Amino acid sequence: MLSRSKTSVGVIGLGIIGTRVIANLRNAGYEVWLWNRSPRMEPNFLPSAREVAECARIIQFFVSDGTALLEAIDNMSLSLTPAHLLINHATILPEESREAARRARQVGARFIDAPFTGSRDAAGKASLVFYVGGNSTDIEEARPILSVSSKEIIVIGEVGEASAIKIATNLVTASIVQSLAEALAILHREGVAMEKFDLAMGSNASRSTTSDMKLPSMAAGDFEVRFSLKHMLKDVQHALRIGEIHQLELPLASAFSAAAMAGIQRGWADDDFSAVARHYNLPGAGLPLDMVASDASTPMAESSENTALEKKGLLQSFFGKK
Repeated sequence: MLSRSKTSVGVIGLGIIGTRVIANLRNAGYEVWLWNRSPRMEPNFLPSAREVAECARIIQFFVSDGTALLEAIDNMSLSLTPAHLLINHATILPEESREAARRARQVGARFIDAPFTGSRDAAGKASLVFYVGGNSTDIEEARPILSVSSKEIIVIGEVGEASAIKIATNLVTASIVQSLAEALAILHREGVAMEKFDLAMGSNASRSTTSDMKLPSMAAGDFEVRFSLKHMLKDVQHALRIGEIHQLELPLASAFSAAAMAGIQRGWADDDFSAVARHYNLPGAGLPLDMVASDASTPMAESSENTALEKKGLLQSFFGKK
């Protein structure tokens, strides 16, 4: 039974993370009010974000990008008050986080930045890790709500700084997965069994939680979505955007963006981001040879996708300016 003594919570965005956070909140006794751009058959689903603000003073956002966040805040602005605390969990640009905070302050509401690490399974097990930025008093007010779905809450600093941390850590994760895909391709071409690589990595200094999670499924061609390719591409493109702002060359970000964009053009957008391994036609990946670039060591080297990416400015040179 719901405990009416607890604060009502609003959740905007019912994707694979948002839906699991909602379940965690309900299990903890919170009354939860919901809105999503695509209507859902869910208890307490409301017709608009504004109506969520009328029912709950703490609101969590699990939306797709900065544009969706700003649109939701604008939609609910007439119902926001100083009692409202908005908590953004989307991975967005630091400048978008600061703009969201500014729009919230315009109508008297408060805002904190709380992107997270951890995918579908971690959310279901209430084991997310939140990186949090904002006013310390607001963070402490949010802590009980965040604790429901997390194993750790790391206070980073001001609004925008947590967004930068999340983009940086996701760039590391994407780069690890890309390097695993290339390593598996080398071993496959050399005739070395995939399980031997797994065995070798167990005692290797480069072993990581990411490699432990992704290596077995990549070798098996299992790309069931935990964190989608399209969302990882968005996050890595944020890194490239920051690089452009500060005149930084980010070749690893560029390489993953090329692989991810080519994969999305082949229909892998909603697969796990480790689907970049499909470019190498590994055992279990199940791609016809005509879906793989002629030079398997550099799958985008001669592809039309690569040319398109260069035109869009998504690829940077390893040396010199674009």
